[in-house]
This record gives sequence, structure tokens and C-alpha cells, in this order.
Amino acid sequence: MTTNSVLEGPLQSLVRSAWQTILVTGVLAVFLGILIVAWPGVTLLAAGIIFGIYLVVTGVLQLVAAFGTPAGAGIRVLSFIAGVLSIVIGVFCFRDELTSILLLALWIGIGWLFRGFALVMAALSEPALPGRWWQLLFGVLTAAAGVVLIVWPVRSVATLAVVAGVWLIVLGAVEIGVAFGVRRDAKARFGAPG
Repeated sequence: MTTNSVLEGPLQSLVRSAWQTILVTGVLAVFLGILIVAWPGVTLLAAGIIFGIYLVVTGVLQLVAAFGTPAGAGIRVLSFIAGVLSIVIGVFCFRDELTSILLLALWIGIGWLFRGFALVMAALSEPALPGRWWQLLFGVLTAAAGVVLIVWPVRSVATLAVVAGVWLIVLGAVEIGVAFGVRRDAKARFGAPG
């Protein structure tokens, strides 16, 4: 009996949907990054809403991953904290009056730094993680993007938009690569249909 003829188990189903979720967030990041870079005169409120949407969506997906993956307790806790932090930061981005553009950059930077750290820890601690090396690369780049936004004093809406937009495009492109790496590894390991 071949692997494909066996009834699909919950792990195979989870892995198959995981790569699709990663792909959707990657495409969303690239789309938002292009939108932001192409529209550099964006207002603070619009920038906050765009980043807020991205952070809330990725935060929700991280919470789903925290409760739905067969990872160890430490990785689940990190994913849960990263998801909650991303949602909280995303909600702050929706506020009408942010005290400064620097605060928005710091919030986004902290969210990306924490998410990147969680991804790196997951990739290093779970040897059987599908797309492990792609996820490690994505975690390092996400953490680097967070450090750039925390360290670099962004003083204007246009500068914040361009810096964050470019990082969103880079991170989204890498996340799309991660999705296909997870898909390839899942097919090799489980014979899961894509």
C-alpha cells in the first residue's frame, strides 16, 4: 500500500495546509510592500492600517500554529507569544493618533524581531520541521528587519514606508520560498498531495 493510498492523517493535513498558509502570508507581504513602496506619500494612518493588517494576520496564523503543530512545548509557547505580540502591535497600528512615527517603527521592529527569533528557535530545535532551512533563513531575515527598524531612527512617514515596504517585499519573497520548501519537504516525507 503506498503512502498516497493511505487515509490522510492529521499531521499530513496540517503540513499541507501549513505551506499554503505560509504562501498566503508571503504573497500578502509582497503585495503590501509593493503597495507601500509605490505609494510613498502614504499618511501615517494609512501606513498604520496597512502594517496593522499584516501584523494581525500573521499573529493569528502564529496562534493557529502554536495550537496546531506537533512541536515541543517551548516552540509552542514562543509561537503563542509571538502571535499575541504581533496581534497587539497590529492593533496599536490601527490607532488614529500614534505619538510618533518612531513609535510605529519600534513596534513593528519589535514584532519582527520576536517573530524572527521564534522562527529561528523552531528551525533549530525541530530537526524534522518541513522546510527547516528555509524557515531558519526567513527567521534570520525577519529578525534582521526588526533590528533595522529598531536601530535606524526613522523620522518621516515616507522613510518608514519605504524601509518597511522594501523589507516586506524581501520577507514576503523569502516566505514564498519557505512555503515551497515546506511543500517539497512534506511531499518527500509524507507523500502529501500539494
